[in-house]
Amino acid sequence: MGVFSALTTAVTGMTAQSYALENISGNIANARTTGYKRIDTTFSDLVPDTALNRQIGGSVAAYSLATNTIQGDLQATRIDTNVAINGDGYFVVDQRASGIGANMQFDGKNLYTRRGDFDFDANGYLVNGAGYYLKGFKIDQTTGQLIGTQPDVIQIAKTQFPAKATTSIEFSANLPAYPKTNNADSTVPGSELLFNPASTFAASYPDSSALSASQPTTVIAGSEVTNFLTRSIEGGSVTVYDPLGQAVSVNLRWAKVDNGNPAAVPPTTGTWQLFVAENTGATGAAQVAYRSAGVNVTFGTTGQLLNPAGGSIQLPQLTIGGTAISTATNPIDLTLGANGLTQNGDVSGLIDARSIRQDGYTAGTLDRVSVNSEGAVIGTFSNGQMVALAQIATARFNADNSLKRLDGGAFEETVESGPPITGLGTSQLVGGNVEQSNTDIADEFSKMIITQQAYSANTKVISTAQDMLSAVFNIIR
Repeated sequence: MGVFSALTTAVTGMTAQSYALENISGNIANARTTGYKRIDTTFSDLVPDTALNRQIGGSVAAYSLATNTIQGDLQATRIDTNVAINGDGYFVVDQRASGIGANMQFDGKNLYTRRGDFDFDANGYLVNGAGYYLKGFKIDQTTGQLIGTQPDVIQIAKTQFPAKATTSIEFSANLPAYPKTNNADSTVPGSELLFNPASTFAASYPDSSALSASQPTTVIAGSEVTNFLTRSIEGGSVTVYDPLGQAVSVNLRWAKVDNGNPAAVPPTTGTWQLFVAENTGATGAAQVAYRSAGVNVTFGTTGQLLNPAGGSIQLPQLTIGGTAISTATNPIDLTLGANGLTQNGDVSGLIDARSIRQDGYTAGTLDRVSVNSEGAVIGTFSNGQMVALAQIATARFNADNSLKRLDGGAFEETVESGPPITGLGTSQLVGGNVEQSNTDIADEFSKMIITQQAYSANTKVISTAQDMLSAVFNIIR
């Protein structure tokens, strides 16, 4: 029976090597398939139950050995919606069940893939090259929180992003301790001030609504613009937006009203007033050219801001060019911060505006979509705004190699793999990249040569067993 057993064992060897060659063939065929995970072959000996002194080598069986945990190289594609996982984890995807376009229906079953060559289809869905649709969570644009607890197929609609009225202007600058206005004369004390000690404010500005040096003025009339400009300095300009997204340029001017009081508690070194241009073309006494913010801005001995204590000035109610900018219901705050506005010496005598930024914007349309390292789908709009539109759903498994393989580089959860663990853990997403196949061509060719030799060796065993049987048959001839 030994010769017949040898024949059987050789056949199992040939079968096992054929199985290994099939896996090698598949790996080589998918060497350029995005996200492909090669299948290796492992062999196991099958030993019959015999006495200790009669044990034999036995036959062999071949089994698949998954390599899902071995990452392929990442390759840049320059496509913003392509994304690769650097580390463990899978994208959560779904399949189309029926319908097309707006009537498309999905299976509603979570599948998993490393194939991240996602791109938009005609309906705004992100689908990869194998036809699997990316799943995730929508994001509330107001709160920034995820909507829902179960992932759904991501659909990005190219809708218009609404305009936002300006509510705050961040102003960071240094006001010169001695402003070099057109009226400033170093030989005339106080000539740099808005309130010239040589005359009263009312006399200087008879057509303007004024109080005194100790209280802010209200407006500068058009007939007094020239006089006002010679006693103030340019403070910069910023474009703001009304609730409809209309852009209006707001011009600021600063005027120093006194040089402080060393005896005050705390001592001061200067007080300023902020004016906003309302109608620079105003000419008459009844026309308003500049409007005051109505706040005395006071500095301490080291140039630090003392007043307003909160570091914020509310702009007056303004209508510029027929557009209401700062209103009672939608005021604009000029935020100065603790160190945003200072008063220090400056040889130029001009305002050094370090930063003027505001928070409003006009309406915009979606220009491009990209994915960040945390898996947020970021929309960039034509108005310059960048908004998180959705969060990609990802998952990990305790036993990745026990997932069931499906067509197109997808996997299905099994009892052996365990349930999915939400999130990527320490892994990261890399936008604009895809993961390549983890097949090593050189390694596969080496295994193919070894497999071929093993197969040939088994055929040699069959030939030898046949010769031995022929010798037996020849005995009786």
